[in-house]
Amino acid sequence: MSTRRSFLGTLAGASAALPAFHPHAVRRLRDAAAAAGGRPAAELADDEAYWGEIRRAFDLDQTLVNLNNGGVSPTPSHVLAQMERDLRFANELPVEHMWGVLEPRIEQVRRELAREFGCDTEEMAITRNASEALETLIFGLDLKPGDEVIVTTQNYPRMLTAWETRARRHGIVLKRITFDVPPPSADYLVERFAQAMGPRTRVVEVTHITNLTGQIMPVRRIVDMARARGIETFVDGAHAFAQFPFTRDELGVDYYGTSLHKWLLAPVGTGFLYVRKAKQRALWPLMAAPAAMDEDVRKYEEIGTHPAANHNAIASALTFHRAIGAERKAARLRFLRDRWARRVQKEAPDRARILTPLDDPKQACGIGFVALTGVDPEKMTVWLRRKHGIVVTPITHAQFAGLRVTPNVYTTPAEVDLLAEKLVDGLKNGVA
Repeated sequence: MSTRRSFLGTLAGASAALPAFHPHAVRRLRDAAAAAGGRPAAELADDEAYWGEIRRAFDLDQTLVNLNNGGVSPTPSHVLAQMERDLRFANELPVEHMWGVLEPRIEQVRRELAREFGCDTEEMAITRNASEALETLIFGLDLKPGDEVIVTTQNYPRMLTAWETRARRHGIVLKRITFDVPPPSADYLVERFAQAMGPRTRVVEVTHITNLTGQIMPVRRIVDMARARGIETFVDGAHAFAQFPFTRDELGVDYYGTSLHKWLLAPVGTGFLYVRKAKQRALWPLMAAPAAMDEDVRKYEEIGTHPAANHNAIASALTFHRAIGAERKAARLRFLRDRWARRVQKEAPDRARILTPLDDPKQACGIGFVALTGVDPEKMTVWLRRKHGIVVTPITHAQFAGLRVTPNVYTTPAEVDLLAEKLVDGLKNGVA
């Protein structure tokens, strides 16, 4: 069990290894630690003294309620300040300051991200987002005409587009599977993949947590099943990393891509690609790299000139994440999700259906999805934004339509209460 002393000791140790915090951020984290005491994550989930201090680490637009953190989240003010300082420093003499001073610090970021994910440093590539990481996988593996790739209809659209491009260019066969939402069980999800696998299946791409309903997939079971059949599994973790705790070994993955400007709260344009060392030679980079880098994970970072400030600021975001703690963050996000979702479900049962599993923490975390009856999701979104200053995400899928709601660590109960109140009102009385 953590105490305030151990919390501050962890923070001090991390700060010694990573870029220094702005004094404002340190004060907020210390105040939060004092409020937390030694209580476990579940006990702390509804403690506004603690989470209020976390909120104060952000500079937020107070005129809107931002419940679309799943797209991209604000970064804490001290993380942004570090990036701004590095940008100014680089601009003074870019060829010296950016390439000579700032760019080498990516190795420190690589080391800390690898430690957090639980992999070797030489298996961690820094990318600009999950799309870049996943497209490296999608276009990097040699496939021949007739080879089959399994995806679901709930995979991220950009990834589906990338696979469709390979199908058009290289003659691979794309097999799309569907699954019910919410699914009846993890066994059911595994079976859907098993049924699709055949003698020509080469790759399965699975989302760790879907960007639609927030369904956490049984990744380890799918990976193990595919590996036993000689099939590669690419995991799209765009919404997973830093939303809830897990490690590489818990997932058993060989490939993993994610964005860091969502739940890690790093600056926009940051992500990572994990490729197990034994798999690197056979996986081509997205942009050309020399043959000497065939077994160097840095070949996936050969993207030309780019700012070092963005990826270096990952280090401060990672320290902030560790100071809160992954278990605490996940407990808070589930608390906020349940607070609005259960109220809407209770007060408008004939007009709203929650498609995110609420009772099993292994199946969902902070992302929540409500399917609407009798109201167009786009119109509801516009009404919530214009009339009440609430920002959510409308989603229309072949199987369902509704709103995705994604709070973050700075979100307050009052904000999700306002969403629930206005959503119920709009469902019952219309949004004209």
